Amino acid sequence: MLIPVILSGGAGTRLWPVSRSAYPKPFMRLADGESLLYKTLTRALRVASDGNVLTVTGRDFYFLNRDEYARHPGADIDRMRFLLEPAGRNTAPAIVLAALHVREHFGADAQLLVLAADHLIADIDAFAADVARAQALAQDGWLVTFGIPPQHPDTGFGYIRQGAVIGHGAHDIAAFVEKPSLDKAKEYLASGNYMWNSGMFCFRADALLANAAQTCPDVLAAAQACHASARAHESPVEYAREVFLAQPDISIDYAVMERAQRRAVVSASFDWSDIGSWKAMSEIPSASGADAAGNRVQGKAVVVGSENCFIQADQRIVAAVGVKDLVIVDTGDAVLVSDREHAQQVKQVVERLRSEGDDSVRHHRTVRRPWGSYTVLEDADDCKVKRLTVKPGEVLSLQLHHRRSEHWTVVHGTAKVRVGDEEFLLQRNESCYIPIETLHRLENPTETDIHLIEVQCGDYFGEDDIVRLEDRYGRLPTGRA
Repeated sequence: MLIPVILSGGAGTRLWPVSRSAYPKPFMRLADGESLLYKTLTRALRVASDGNVLTVTGRDFYFLNRDEYARHPGADIDRMRFLLEPAGRNTAPAIVLAALHVREHFGADAQLLVLAADHLIADIDAFAADVARAQALAQDGWLVTFGIPPQHPDTGFGYIRQGAVIGHGAHDIAAFVEKPSLDKAKEYLASGNYMWNSGMFCFRADALLANAAQTCPDVLAAAQACHASARAHESPVEYAREVFLAQPDISIDYAVMERAQRRAVVSASFDWSDIGSWKAMSEIPSASGADAAGNRVQGKAVVVGSENCFIQADQRIVAAVGVKDLVIVDTGDAVLVSDREHAQQVKQVVERLRSEGDDSVRHHRTVRRPWGSYTVLEDADDCKVKRLTVKPGEVLSLQLHHRRSEHWTVVHGTAKVRVGDEEFLLQRNESCYIPIETLHRLENPTETDIHLIEVQCGDYFGEDDIVRLEDRYGRLPTGRA
C-alpha cells in the first residue's frame, strides 16, 4: 500500500509579494488557474492506494488545504487525512510523525511517498513510472529519494553523488553534497555522476522508523511523545503545542538519509522545478507563451519596446516601456520590480519588511479564513473598511472588541446576525450597528455565498482586538489564530 504524504506549507519568501506567510507558495495560482498544491494532489492521487492521501500542514493552513482539495474532482475528502502542526518545525519531525501515523492506520509495511506541495511536475505518466521503480526498492527496505539530472550548474540545490547500480534503474547513494560553489557545480555537471536533490522520498514506514532509531533516536523519541499527545488519532490530528515544540528542528536529510545504511536514488525521468524564484516562475510554459521580444504577461499589462520581461498584474494595469530582463509583479497592495538574474534576492526584501513589522509579509489585502475571506478596502487611522465573503453554512466566532465598533451592510445574500441578546436576519441593502464591547456573530444560513461591507470605527483595528467566546474552528480566544 502506497500513501502519498504531502508536506504543505513553507514561507516562500523568494516569491513575495504573491507568496506570503499566511498564504504561502503551495496556494499560488499559476496561469492555468491551478495552484501548486492542486497539481501535487493530482499526481498524488495518480499513485495513491484507494485514494488515501496524508497531508502534513500548519494548523492555520488546514482550511486552505481542505478548500483546495474540495475543488479537485478526483479527491474524496473523507480519504484526505491531515496532521496539523501547531508551529513550524522541519522535515524530520513531520515525516517521522507521518510514518508513525501510517504505521498505526495502514500497517508497518505501508509505504510513504513524501512530496513537497510546492514542486511543479508536468509529466505525470513519467512520474508514476518512477514512483513504481521506487516502490520496488522500498519494498526491499531501501530508503529511496528521487534525483533530478541537472540541466545546468546550479548553486541553489543540494546534490547527490551516485554510487553502485542496485537495480530498477537506481543507484546506491555515495554521498549527499551541500549547495556548491559555481565552479563545483560545473564539475558536478561535467562528471555526469551527480543529481539535484529533489527532497522527495519513498520508504516503508517500518524501515524509516528503524533507521531513525539508529541515526536520530532523539528525533524518534520526541516524535513518539508527540504522536502520543495527539488529541485525536482520526483526521485532523492535532498535537499538544509544548510537546510538538520539544521535537528537534532538523531536516530528514540530516537526521536520517545522510547516515542510513540502505539508501538509494532513482534518477527522475520526469520534468521538475521547485519554483524557487520569480525567474523560475517566469520560465514556466503557458498557453499564451511569450511575444516576439520574449516578454511573458499574466493579467493586465502594456509592453512597449521591452524585451525578456515577466509581468504579472492581478488588478491594475502595468505599463513597461523600454526595459529588459525584468520581473514585475503587482498584487494591488505591493509591487516587485527585479532584474531576472537577481530574483533570488527578493528574500532580503521580505527580511527587511519583517524587521520593520510590515504586515505585507504575512497577509494580502484578501485574507482567507475558515469561514470565507475578507478584503481590506481601506485602512486609515480613524476607520477600516472590509468586504467579507462568508461561505454557505459557515459562521464567524461569537466575539467582541474593546477598541472599535462595527457597521455591517449586506450587499448580496441573507445573513443571520446576533448583536447582544438580539438575533435577526439581515437582507441585501440592510445594515446594523455593533457597539464597542458588544457580543456579536454573523452566520450564513443559506446555500450561496453572502457578501457584506464592514466598517470599523475606533482607535485600533488590529486582529488581536478580537475576543472570542465561542468558535467552531477551535481558534484561540484572542487574535488571528
